[in-house]
Amino acid sequence: MKLHRLLLLVESIGIGIGISIAVGDTGPVFTVSPVSHGPGCRTEIAAAAAAGEDMAESLSKVPAVEIDPEGKFKYILVRIKVKGGTDHKDIVRGTKSAEYHNHIFEKVSPAMEALGLESSCLGGGKIEHNSTEKKLRVFGESTGYGKADHAVTVEKLKAAFKDYEITME
Repeated sequence: MKLHRLLLLVESIGIGIGISIAVGDTGPVFTVSPVSHGPGCRTEIAAAAAAGEDMAESLSKVPAVEIDPEGKFKYILVRIKVKGGTDHKDIVRGTKSAEYHNHIFEKVSPAMEALGLESSCLGGGKIEHNSTEKKLRVFGESTGYGKADHAVTVEKLKAAFKDYEITME
């Protein structure tokens, strides 16, 4: 899928509008969003207007795993995909700072949206990370999102933490 972006700057009122046109198998998909007007805005407009971007590249730029370096915490398994397309990738996000699983998704979703990607939560659970012993344990479930497929989570963790012992319950 190819993405073509057009950013318009309305100088007199100091706002910008981003218009994305993604062309895929099902036809064009249009997205309109506000763009901040700051010192680097003209550079951003010129760069975006200069070239189209392959949206599959956006998926590859997103790390498969981002978790806290130590402790026991909630995690979610998220599917991200190209807007209007079929390319997708599952990612793991976990942090001690989240009181509930949805707090993690509330941060992930806008970040993916900014990259032109859609996201949906596939479920959640908990991870216990012991960096000293190089161990990860995946267990539990999310009350709001249900249980994530821990087998998928473990595969993602194994790729990111190659020298760790990783278990699931």
